[in-house]
Amino acid sequence: MAHESFEDEEVARLMNRTFVCIKVDREERPDIDNIYMTVCQIILGRGGWPLTIIMTPNMKPFFAGTYIPKKSRFSQTGMLELVPRIEEIWNRQHEEVLDSAEKITSTIQDMISESAGEGIEESILKEAYEDLLSSFDNEYGGFERAPKFPTPHKISFLLRYWRRSGDPEALYMAEHTLENMYRGGIHDHLGSGFHRYSTDNMWIVPHFEKMLYDQALIATVYTEAYQVTGKRLYKEAAEGIFDYVLRDLTSPEGGFYCGEDADVEGEEGKYYLWTLDEIRSILSPEESQLITKVFNLNEGGNFQEEIRGRKTGTNLLYILRPLDAVAAELGIPTDEVESRVKVAKEKLLAARNKRKRPAKDDKILTDWNGLMIAALAKGFQTFGEEKYLKAAERAADLILKRLYSPEKRLLHRYREGVAGISGTVDDYAFLIQGLLELYEAGFELRYFKAALCLNQELLEHFWDPVQGGFFFTADDSESLIFRKKEFTDAAIPSGNSIEMLNLFRLSRMTANPKLEEKAQELERAFSNHIRKIPSGYTQFLSALDFGLGPAYQVVISGKIESPDTGNMLEELWNYFIPNKVLIFRPEGDEPEITSLATYTKDQIPIEGKTTAYVCQNYECQLPTTEINEMLKMLNL
Repeated sequence: MAHESFEDEEVARLMNRTFVCIKVDREERPDIDNIYMTVCQIILGRGGWPLTIIMTPNMKPFFAGTYIPKKSRFSQTGMLELVPRIEEIWNRQHEEVLDSAEKITSTIQDMISESAGEGIEESILKEAYEDLLSSFDNEYGGFERAPKFPTPHKISFLLRYWRRSGDPEALYMAEHTLENMYRGGIHDHLGSGFHRYSTDNMWIVPHFEKMLYDQALIATVYTEAYQVTGKRLYKEAAEGIFDYVLRDLTSPEGGFYCGEDADVEGEEGKYYLWTLDEIRSILSPEESQLITKVFNLNEGGNFQEEIRGRKTGTNLLYILRPLDAVAAELGIPTDEVESRVKVAKEKLLAARNKRKRPAKDDKILTDWNGLMIAALAKGFQTFGEEKYLKAAERAADLILKRLYSPEKRLLHRYREGVAGISGTVDDYAFLIQGLLELYEAGFELRYFKAALCLNQELLEHFWDPVQGGFFFTADDSESLIFRKKEFTDAAIPSGNSIEMLNLFRLSRMTANPKLEEKAQELERAFSNHIRKIPSGYTQFLSALDFGLGPAYQVVISGKIESPDTGNMLEELWNYFIPNKVLIFRPEGDEPEITSLATYTKDQIPIEGKTTAYVCQNYECQLPTTEINEMLKMLNL
């Protein structure tokens, strides 16, 4: 629409004569996008991007659309006809338009002011699981038809449901989805990372855009799947994503960029596609033959354009058969095939790096960085790679230095040394989550203290004291036509869902039951919606799973540099224990942590040995210096 209309002189002349034209970056201003997407869904019964809204000077909308062509096509009115028609209506029926805008605004305000409901029972977890089971694609994994999105929070929920119920089908759905995603073209098999979504139901043909939040959420769920199963594939997937982000999406200051475009020179996917002649010019004949078999390449090309459906003669790399099947066909050991494929992939990546890259969106957004900080911190805990912890700390330090001060509070966007735009509930909730994971990885108290400060600001400026729940914007943010709460877990989990878990975690870490009560109020605020479609709120239900328990407080007391401490932490981090919080209490009379978590004051090492204190529902069992005894207390 930008190329077809906004850059067209004829259309631009009409638009500028009729409107005050404003183009909004929905990533910079999610508050505006959030409000007017709701408007679009109410007016049209559906949403989508590009989002087109026409409104009165006081921001009240009277027209909504998505993509509008330059000229009319079939039953779709084009810009050249629509703009003069809107101008005529505005001039001739001015009062009616204003009245319509008032009614639309009033209707939406009434719709979003639903009263809080009752608390949710544990049975809703099974309902959500059964919803996912009924929509599950048994052949290729995932829970939708094409286009198919990863929605990692659904897989995370299934892992938690499996741990609670022991139902093997829940684990199967999670694993089958992750394995097919890894093999498909949605996964960049050379440079790693995942594309935005698959245009087909097999995860093969992607929309080639790469987004930071996808990398963070997908890496997290592969990490959790590795904790559950110990399967190397999940480790490789997570570490590949981390390597991609650290290599291609990290700023010199340490923050993480938004992502990379799908197009190069107006052609989607051009950077990622290959002809067989290109492959043969880079690899040896033996390597070319192997890569052709492994990644299903052919002379005529295996790639088909999404929009026009035509073949381009180019190939996309994806895997349909496991490597052991290819190895059997070639009569070569599987580990040798893996080694040869790795070498060939390195050569292809080096050649691809010489191509013109897709454009990079170099904004640094607080909320998406919070997700990536959390993912890297969990990656360090699980895989022991120090570089993940250091990268997460650099990003957190950048955000806390450049985008946060107690006077101006948290900001949303940073680019080229300039920070701005008031933070949303997502900025606060996602960053708090990242800081908590970071504290539990490196035990730097500054991150724990920052999380507590941010949480207090969130409660003070975003909480709805009447109906409960968090508004998307603060009480002193720029005034829009109404304040909305976002609580659906879509491509990205909602800030309310993430913050519910944050409240439970902070409550257990500080032994402050008032924070847990606030989490329960948040649950009631949206319970009526969640009961209608439980599977639409799987991140919310993962938080509920924590609240329902059992949830553990684990305090490790000792010297951080002690090998015994390292062994105990490493063993603890090896396991999938989603419903736990972890505190490190250094030896000594009153280390600083005891002022934040006062119950740790007397939790000292026994006879100078690293000691674990395992608590549940604020009640602690006898301390132990034995790792196996600690694991028994955690029911492992």
